[in-house]
Amino acid sequence: MTVGLLRDSFQALKRQAAPGVDGVTWKEYETGLEDRLIDLHSRVHRGAYRAQASRRVYIPKADGRQRPLGVAALEDKIVQQAVVTILNEVYEVDFKGFSYGFRPGRSPHQALDALSVGLHRKRVNWVLDADIRGFFDQMSHEWTMKFVQHRVGDPRILRLIQKWLKAGVSEEGHWSETKVGTPQGSVVSPLLANIYLHYVFDLWVEAWRKKGARGDVIVVRYADDLVVGFESRAEAVRFLEEFRERLAKFGLELHAEKTRLIEFGRFAAPNRKQRGEGKPETFTFLGFTHYCGTRHKDGAFIVWRETAKKRLVAKLQAIKTELQRRRHEPVASVGAWLRKVVSGYYQYHAVPGNLHRLNLFRWRLSWVWRQALSRRSQRSYIHMRWLDRLMDRWIPVACVLHPYPMQRFDANHPRREPYA
Repeated sequence: MTVGLLRDSFQALKRQAAPGVDGVTWKEYETGLEDRLIDLHSRVHRGAYRAQASRRVYIPKADGRQRPLGVAALEDKIVQQAVVTILNEVYEVDFKGFSYGFRPGRSPHQALDALSVGLHRKRVNWVLDADIRGFFDQMSHEWTMKFVQHRVGDPRILRLIQKWLKAGVSEEGHWSETKVGTPQGSVVSPLLANIYLHYVFDLWVEAWRKKGARGDVIVVRYADDLVVGFESRAEAVRFLEEFRERLAKFGLELHAEKTRLIEFGRFAAPNRKQRGEGKPETFTFLGFTHYCGTRHKDGAFIVWRETAKKRLVAKLQAIKTELQRRRHEPVASVGAWLRKVVSGYYQYHAVPGNLHRLNLFRWRLSWVWRQALSRRSQRSYIHMRWLDRLMDRWIPVACVLHPYPMQRFDANHPRREPYA
């Protein structure tokens, strides 16, 4: 860990991020940066660096609940970013191909591509959509350190991680000790989560698939959100029971309401129709609802994806709240902001087969904007013709921006790497 690495870590942080308990912003720390970094580097190497508690904040979730986040102090963010940069060089060699969350050069769309390819090309008839209950809040500190020590021998790095785990949380001025878990929102938490699940899940499921499974098994994991596909129901049920036992050894458990084993695949629709059970069930992964369908040109099986309803509603609600705050700003200023928001939304959600959801989002957005404009004064009335001109001027028309999953997966893995 050098001063240059600390400087690069500082530059990699978000400029407008909220300050931690120290109250120091990125802009304030930039003043006299070199002297600050030299002092920080010295404290880290001689053991005088002290981690500060994370400031607890809450953000609303799509289901109406509150998600707790921990905002670290700025110097903690800098040192954490430096440690993550160093440890990524170690663990990227170890991490498995089906692990996609918070890794350099990997994205949610790569995980979605791998899942679609697995569902199409492997004999998958049952899908386990698993959710680990409160994973970041239930990570054992003892097991976390054991897992890190398995690959990292530098006592200074181990002491830094120990300090961050034990730093505690500050909420409304009151400090509380954290005996388990790592704060969501801190720079180092995603890496620690990947290390934890690498030993708890990835290595175990790879051995289970090679030694215990008789049929095809596909695995895709993005952080603590994972999907496993099976050829037979009996094998899926056996895996689920053993998976629960495996998690319990490390202080974790599956969320009973969010973990579902469903019949899914190319034979799900005809089999269920034969039994008189209706259409196959759907599952949601990384913001998309996956459902069994057929291609329009030849009727072949295909997995269609559309924006999850909760994700769409939550985004519209967030836009509505922000429009209320910007109510008296110039229409052009609000329109320019909306264009950025919608373009970013399209950038993630504009996958093949999801055009109808994107058009629905744009149509509902027009009514949200019309409602906000009509409340600028008591006499405001927005004609639809004027609103249509505003939409055409500022809101881009929905279009597909991503290729089909098989095309991008084959381009990224030309030799079809196993379990990629």
